Amino acid sequence: MRVILFTGKGGVGKTTTAAATAVRAARSGVTTLVMSTDAAHSLGDALDVDLGGPAAGTPVEVEPHLSALQVSPPHLLGDSWRVVQDYLLSALGTLGIDTVVAEELTRLPGAEEVAALLELRSQVESGRWELVVVDCAPTAETLRLLALPEALAWHLERLLPAQRGLLRTLRPAAVAAAGVPLPDPAVIDAVTGWHRQMREVHRLLTGDQTSVRLVLTPERVVIAESRRTWTSLSLYGFVVDAVIVNRVFPEAAPGRGRDPWRSAWNAAQQTGLVEVRESFAGLPIVVTPYLPTEPIGVAALAELAAAQDGLAEPGGGGAGGGDDLLAPVTHRGLTVERTEEGFRLTLPLPLAHAADIGLKRRDDELLVAVGEHRRVLTLPAALQRCVVEGASVRDGLLRVRFVPDEEVWPRG
Repeated sequence: MRVILFTGKGGVGKTTTAAATAVRAARSGVTTLVMSTDAAHSLGDALDVDLGGPAAGTPVEVEPHLSALQVSPPHLLGDSWRVVQDYLLSALGTLGIDTVVAEELTRLPGAEEVAALLELRSQVESGRWELVVVDCAPTAETLRLLALPEALAWHLERLLPAQRGLLRTLRPAAVAAAGVPLPDPAVIDAVTGWHRQMREVHRLLTGDQTSVRLVLTPERVVIAESRRTWTSLSLYGFVVDAVIVNRVFPEAAPGRGRDPWRSAWNAAQQTGLVEVRESFAGLPIVVTPYLPTEPIGVAALAELAAAQDGLAEPGGGGAGGGDDLLAPVTHRGLTVERTEEGFRLTLPLPLAHAADIGLKRRDDELLVAVGEHRRVLTLPAALQRCVVEGASVRDGLLRVRFVPDEEVWPRG
């Protein structure tokens, strides 16, 4: 069982790339589901299949071994959010807040993202598919989506003990004096259920069955954003296992009458391809030519997949290089190892420089920031009894050195 997520800057062709990969897998006999978390819902357009209306939220068979799904958020959240929302509306009502305003205030932030994650988990756990291909939203939204399970679980872990303590210790008289209703057990049960589900989703996304593929075009602005995306994905513990370069123009024919416009694009794209190979050294690079017609429908998508040129690289190959879509991912995530002085925490951050990274120790957590992205790492028990001695960034790896805190862990 494999899960492959495709993302990239808006307009680079990630939807057609994801759909083409799904078609290629299905036609090779792999039972495949392709689904979209992109609010634009262009997956159905690429496949030339209606995924909306009554079909929304249900896998639609496109051809043998291939089904497609458009996520339908409302039915996925079910009654669990309504239970919590009713409590919040009651609490806001006691404070004199207008009902209409309260309704707006209690809308679940990120509802579509949560729904997409829960649907992905549900489809993986159904056992129906050998491969699930996910057409993600553009990079900024995808990073927010993939970081959501760990971040939401972190907040819920801190909310649950407090709420349970309130239920045990606050007496009805105290509640009446406060003027705010206490949450029912059903509310706590709903929040507990979300916490469990978010942890399960995070394990799925960072397990050895899941990887991300970056889709880009050989243009400087797009390459720069893709470089930052690779670093940010690594910060959150996700592995990029290939880079797909889309819309590469065929070489202009030499000789008289050569089109200078096309020749200029050929030269610029060749420069871009060199930069891609240098930036993503060690990753498989798949080059997709710009076809003469728009790839709409499964036949055209199969043709697009067949036209891809995969370069032989360490760790795998592209579509044309024998890419095994069902092969497990070799994850290179966060590791902790013992040293002579104490411990060393290592986190892959490809392309990052020391000046880009912020570190802060807060109680039993380590906060790692890269640009505008931040991850809160709950330290293992051994590191919680240590102090940070120093950190370095080299060869795409952040290394943080810990030594035992002699006040809580005397050497001896």
